[in-house]
Order: sequence, then structure tokens, then C-alpha cells
Amino acid sequence: MKPSNRLVRTGPLALMPRLRFVLICVALGGSPALPTAAAAGTDTEPQEPAAAEQWWWHGHDRRGHRHSPLSLVDRGNVGDLAPAWTFHSGVKGNFQTTPIMRDGVLYVSLPYSHVVALDAASGSELWRYEHERGEARLCCGPNNRGVAVDDDTVYVATVDARLVALDRADGTLRYQRPLVEHDVRTEETSMLAVDDPLAGLAVSGSTGVGAAMAPLLAEDKVIVGITGVGYGLHLDAPTANAPLGAVVGVRGRFGRAGQISAFERTTGRLVWQTSTIRPRGPEGGWEGGFRATTPDGVPLNRNIAQEREWAAAHRDAWRHGGGSVWSAGAFDAARGLVFVGTGNPSPQMDDTNRPGDNLYTVSILALDVHTGEIRWYYQQVPHDVWGYDAASPPVLVTIETAGGPVDAVIQAGKTGWLYALARDDGRLLFKSEAFVPQENLFARATPEGTRVAPGAAGGANWSPISVDASRQLAFVAALHIPTVFRLHEVPVEDGQAPIRYSSLTPADEPHWGTLSAISLRDGRITWQRRTDQPLIGGVLSTAGGLVFFGEGDGSLNALNSDTGERLWHHRPRPDAQGPDVGGANAPPITYAIDGRQYVVIPAGGNRLFGYPTADTLRAYALPR
Repeated sequence: MKPSNRLVRTGPLALMPRLRFVLICVALGGSPALPTAAAAGTDTEPQEPAAAEQWWWHGHDRRGHRHSPLSLVDRGNVGDLAPAWTFHSGVKGNFQTTPIMRDGVLYVSLPYSHVVALDAASGSELWRYEHERGEARLCCGPNNRGVAVDDDTVYVATVDARLVALDRADGTLRYQRPLVEHDVRTEETSMLAVDDPLAGLAVSGSTGVGAAMAPLLAEDKVIVGITGVGYGLHLDAPTANAPLGAVVGVRGRFGRAGQISAFERTTGRLVWQTSTIRPRGPEGGWEGGFRATTPDGVPLNRNIAQEREWAAAHRDAWRHGGGSVWSAGAFDAARGLVFVGTGNPSPQMDDTNRPGDNLYTVSILALDVHTGEIRWYYQQVPHDVWGYDAASPPVLVTIETAGGPVDAVIQAGKTGWLYALARDDGRLLFKSEAFVPQENLFARATPEGTRVAPGAAGGANWSPISVDASRQLAFVAALHIPTVFRLHEVPVEDGQAPIRYSSLTPADEPHWGTLSAISLRDGRITWQRRTDQPLIGGVLSTAGGLVFFGEGDGSLNALNSDTGERLWHHRPRPDAQGPDVGGANAPPITYAIDGRQYVVIPAGGNRLFGYPTADTLRAYALPR
């Protein structure tokens, strides 16, 4: 299909010149008119120059901390925070982006991979790129989690598995590259029994390839991964504004292996491509060691003997092995390492034709930035059947240990634990206290149904965490949505074994969320705040001693980062321009322009979790 680009110019095409003096001041050491707090603690990764007042990277810096050194808004005045502007994009859908702010311009990916550039002080639109996707049916919904921006280019990974590079000044298309050579799409419903209540639910999505993560810029490369390869039959809820109805594990040879690719920024030339699945080799491969426990010793309730019997008949199962990459990675420039998390194996939940550990699914991978070689991996859940993807972005920190400081990568798991791994070799430094309730963790499906917590939604889902290195705290947004893991049987002809499949459905009980402050010294929970709604979206912390996060009813909250006390809360009312108050289910960011600090959050909801969708980006600031 011929690449297409529809460009709509709606404002000035040049980048805003009025911040040039401010940027020069920051590059020379910081502007005295904009108070900031220098990064404290022992974190050894340097801040990029000129980034303090801005939001240059998906995680604010390449470590992924999502912590701003700005303190114009602090605990003493946050109660005066008020709406500054609202932008309506005209595109409704799950709105999960992290805006990027450079030189007074916000670069925002919209659902379906459209991109807009906005004046960061007023919210007025400067230009718009409308992506014409090549697939009518999406594998994984309209979700897009952000762009990457360098000096002259805006990069976005699209729902139809392309890398698109746009001119930063006016949004014109520079190049477009496919992430895969071919895309096999499958929708399988015939396994469901006719009298099964699940058979009446509409199918949401299909097997296929897309991309949701924000691209990662590392040296001269732009790095992206694909999604949609960990096949499971996703069914819609029977009513509107309700969580996903069910996930069904269907036996079969669906989908493909996941991958992560690096492209040359200026030309789009493919530099390397690495599978997130370990192919079978002479000494085995994706089957791994048939572990009976997780690496930290939690029993997985596997029938190892049965799996070994199946192995000979499924030697090429890795070809359909899954391992999506859902979120942006982190880059350690000193070590030349890129860190990413991977998703569940395929088929999801049904494991009869994929014996073994299913490497490298549900893992943290450390890849050589120059070659894509996997230096090490840590598999949180070998042979996953519960949907416990490593979905939240990995974050680089330095941890104080008895033997001295250790550079680490941390990641909040769907399992309900925060994992801390040594960056050099992937060894586990600690696993935090559980930040959500855990019950029947790693239990198998039963005909009567087994309640499992965390459910398939997590724990921590794709929501990015925030790290305040000066306080040695990680702030984690999470969900409590237990699921019922049930084994179904479809009768067939006499004398033949019934066809079996499994399902995960939300338990019929109250669902809620947690916001936890976790110590980076020992993994203990310093404080925790329970929320009425499950939290999906992400966290922002600031040097003003604040933690910001949104909720599904559209609310934005500010907490005291030392105690968890709520200091400020705002939920907008419907207005004439936009009657729908979308869920605030994306990560907030902050930046400063002309001595005024803004807090911005996309508020477009999340249909998968039952939160109303809208087309809104909201900005807050102190009154002038």
C-alpha cells in the first residue's frame, strides 16, 4: 500500500521562538526565574541538558523517572491549581499518550496514531498529521502511548505497525517504514460452546500486528516493538462503561513471534531486529529449563512431566510465540543497553501446545543498542497462563545496598510486585512488598472457577511509575480487579475427548485501586492510598513534594509525596464544547513557560476498563 499522509495546517508552522532565551539559560545552568530542585540521591544517570523546564522524553528523561525538578507548584500552593486551557482533538478513543514538550510546543499522539502539535501555553493547534491506516480492523484497539521527538523530527509507531517520521516544524511526512514484512490476522470463535454465556459476547480485536509504545531514541537510532502477537480471544463486556467481559484461551497455532527493531533516525534504514522469542536451537531454546517456580521461588503449579511429553510434538511452537512489547523502554548510555518488557506467550492462557518456559515472554530484556543482542533476561513468570505481561515501562535507578550503590532497572509487575534487577547481569536485588492483594497467585483453571488476584489486568498494567530519587521512592498506580479462571469443556462425538478452553472473567465484586510509595532501599511500602476506582494511566512526581495521578471519572489528584495525603483534587464538569468528561487514564506531565508551571493530562478514557471516552487534553496552572 502506498504510504499516505494527510496534513492539516491549523496555525503557525515555525517552532515557537519566544523561549530561545530561556533555553539558553537552562543549557548554561538553569534559569533563576524558574526554581527547580536538582536531582538528589545516588542516581548516576545524567539529566539531558535543557530538559528541566520541559518534557523531552516519554519518561521525562531517558531513565524514565517521570519526576520533574520543577517546584513552582508545591504543597503550599497546589490548592490554588486551576484549569488553564482545554484542547478537544476531535478523535475519541482510548487516550493513553504521554505528550512531549520541547521549545514551547506540545507534540501529542492521538488514538489511531494521529499526531498534533499544540502551543504549550495556550493549547492552540499548530499542525496536525492524520494517519491513514492500512488495516480496517485493528488487532489491539486505537491505543497509542506517545511520540518521540528530536531536534527536527517527530516519530510515532502506528496501530497498523509502521514507524512514521514527521517534520517537527510542520508535520509533513519524512518517511514511513513497515515494522513487519507480513501480518497474519486471525479471529477464532468456533471453540466456544454454543450454550456458553461467553459465546454471546462481541469479539474485541483479533490476532495481528500493531504498535502502541512510544518510540525510544537511543544514540542515532529510533527503537520500536510490536504488539498483538500474544493471541487471546478478547470479548467485550455485555454493557457499556463496564470492564472487559472476558479473555478466552483458545488452543491453536495463531499469531507470530514478537520483535523489537532499531531504525536509523535520519533515513529510516533498518539497523537491527531482535525476536522477543527465543527460537529452538540444538540445545533447546524457548522451552528453557521447565522451571517449577518463578526465579524467586514462587511455585507455578505446572505439570512438568506432561509438558515434557508434549514438547516433541510442538518443537516449532516458538514461531507463534507472542511476546508483545507494550511500552517504551529505557536507555543506559554508559552501558549501551536498552531495557524493554515483554508480554504473554501465545496462545494466551491455553498452554497445551506451547510446553516449556516460553522464553523470553513476560520478561525484562537488556539489549545491546548497537546490535540488538540480548545481553540478559529476567523472566518474571515462566510459562505464563494468567496474562501477566511485563507491561509497565522499566525505569533506571541506583539502589543503596549493604555492599554499596548498585545501578538497577526496576519494573512494576502485573503480579503485584516491584522488581529491582542489577543492570549489569539481571540478578534480582529485591522484590517489593505486594502493592495489591494477592490470592491464588499462579493457580490453574478449574471447572468451577478459581478466583485469582491480581487478575489479568494486574497489578500494575501498562501505567508508567514515577521515581523521586531524592526520596528514594517509587510511586506505583495499580488495580484490584480479581478474575475467575475457569476451565470449559465442549462435548464432541462419542468416544472422543471433549475440547477444552479456559477463560478469565472479572469477579463479581467491588473493584478498586492503589497508589503506593515503595522504598528503593528495601522494597517496603512507605505509604499506600486506596482509590475507589482501579488506577490505569500513570504517575508524575515533582520537586514540589507532589504526586499527580488521574482517575477513570476524569479526576486529577495531587498527593503529598511523603505521606500520601491528598492536597488537591479536580474533576471538570461537562461543558458546551465537550459534553463528555473522559476518564483521566493517561500519565500526567509538567513543564514551565515564562515562569508558569503547567500540569497536563490527556482525559480520553479507556473503554477496556469501562471508563468513558472523550477527546480532551487538559492543562492546569496557578492563577496569574
